[in-house]
Amino acid sequence: MATTEDNLFKNVISHAKEYGFIFPSSEIYDGLSAVYDYGQNGAELKNNLKEYWWKFMTLLHDNIVGIDAAIFMHPTTWKASGHVDAFNDPMIDNKDSKKRYRADQLIEGVIEKLEEKIEKEVEKAAKRFDNFDRTMFVSTNARVVEYQKKIDEINERLKTAMANNNMAAMKQLVDDLEIVDPISGTKNWTDVRQFNLMFSTEMGSVADDANKIYLRPETAQGIFVNFLNVQKTGRMKIPFGIAQIGKAFRNEIVARQFIFRMREFEQMEMQFFVKPGEEMKWYEYWKEKRLKWHQALGLGHDNYRYHDHLNLAHYANAACDIQFNFPMGFRELEGIHSRTDFDLKSHEKYSGKKLQYFDSEDNQNYIPYVVETSVGLDRMFLSVLASSYKEEKLEDGSERVVLKIPAPLAPNKVAILPLMKKDGLPEKATEIMNLLKFDFRCFYEEKDAIGKRYRRQDAIGTPYCITVDHQTLQDNTVTIRNRDTMKQERVAIQDVKTIIAESVSMAELLKKI
Repeated sequence: MATTEDNLFKNVISHAKEYGFIFPSSEIYDGLSAVYDYGQNGAELKNNLKEYWWKFMTLLHDNIVGIDAAIFMHPTTWKASGHVDAFNDPMIDNKDSKKRYRADQLIEGVIEKLEEKIEKEVEKAAKRFDNFDRTMFVSTNARVVEYQKKIDEINERLKTAMANNNMAAMKQLVDDLEIVDPISGTKNWTDVRQFNLMFSTEMGSVADDANKIYLRPETAQGIFVNFLNVQKTGRMKIPFGIAQIGKAFRNEIVARQFIFRMREFEQMEMQFFVKPGEEMKWYEYWKEKRLKWHQALGLGHDNYRYHDHLNLAHYANAACDIQFNFPMGFRELEGIHSRTDFDLKSHEKYSGKKLQYFDSEDNQNYIPYVVETSVGLDRMFLSVLASSYKEEKLEDGSERVVLKIPAPLAPNKVAILPLMKKDGLPEKATEIMNLLKFDFRCFYEEKDAIGKRYRRQDAIGTPYCITVDHQTLQDNTVTIRNRDTMKQERVAIQDVKTIIAESVSMAELLKKI
């Protein structure tokens, strides 16, 4: 059952559909590109991820509160935020394949390949020398120095082109790097053009520009326009944060890689308001905190890394990503940004309303600086699903596919399985389920042989299976089976709740952070 890296992602996608995690949206009408529906198991996993994030933010931090802002906002909001004028992607088409790409990502792909070459040189050298000094090697090895020089040159040209909105310079960079279309194998590119990513619609009965509004491309602005409402009603003192989970919409020209990049997606964002001059301290604080939150899930510390932004957004003075090792390689999972005072200052300018905080300790008014943490819920879902998917060959020669989802996040925590559909076993199983369903999400099934039922529960990631047999009727004991180890033990019914609770507790997971 060995699976190569090339088809692993395909297997994960197929598994997600077969077992009720993710379906193509409007599938009976042949679907809608880059839009997906979450099935019965996917919805549960998604809600558990929300709970994990929400409790971390609002329960473990007494200076963070949550809101739920509307998707529709006054159109001037997006003028103030810069989205109307600057929320664009530089797109380029290959004339032979007819495929469209983000020009900056094609260029960054060249940089990634050069970085991979550096790492290969480092790995080879590290094997040859006992007391290997990476810093010394990187700074003195002629080949590595040349690679790094090339990376720096490309980064500088890309950064300048992006900062000046110079699409001609970006096209020239694509040509100079001799970037080839992966499908056609040609360099027959169009000019680079900017595409605004916001979806627009009309509010009211008349469709004209006066009634034009946008579907929000991010949830952050709902927090900024409510800054004073929350601060005053909650009597919040700097530093404090406002958290929000909600849908956002972007007209991605190049939407691909399953749910990694979609046109309708969900964000979990927190804006942390701080005193000007202290933003970098809090920026470093939240970088560390957010990485620990991810690593507490046990998906492998090596699957995460920081990636500093070289090309900063117009509102930021520092930014980095927490990247995760997805099936297609390391990609952005969460962004941490120091947004300065750009947003509040801009909304103050466009609205004509003061958005300042009175600091009673310093006896002064000021516009706070903001540190943002923003994680894509759908990408978070994919990171858990992909890393939990395992194809195992067992000692007896049989095989199984199992989702080793962290137990607190699993869609169902326990499956109740009567061995047979007679002799009072279903009735006893139902009695046990009624005892547990107020504490855990339970699944009941009595069809097929017990082995097949175990495999189905493995495939949807259920941590425990409880088998009710004839001995249960005699001594009130059941067999409880562990998903990960497949070990089975006989326990009293009265002990089942405690055994399950120790493993699936969200509180215990939060304590690891």
